[in-house]
Amino acid sequence: MPETLELDPVGDILAELGKTAGDRLLVGFAAETENLLEYARRKLEEKNCDMIVANRVGVEGAGFESDTNEVLLVLRGGEVVEIARAPKREIAERILGR
Repeated sequence: MPETLELDPVGDILAELGKTAGDRLLVGFAAETENLLEYARRKLEEKNCDMIVANRVGVEGAGFESDTNEVLLVLRGGEVVEIARAPKREIAERILGR
């Protein structure tokens, strides 16, 4: 007989953190196949984040099943930083550098 894992729904953790972030830096992540910048900007505002790391999903050689990725950093204030395909460790270092 197959095992069943029953999950309980949880609230929107990022939105809840955005309500009480105070002086803390709040970074959210998004993974989208289309309209990446538009969705990232919307999430930045709706969740009250300081930055959204928007992952390009569906790009060959980048993403979940790869050692590399391509992302956009969408910052409060409107700045958008594109990080071209690079090893995930390098991308993480660039995110932390912001």
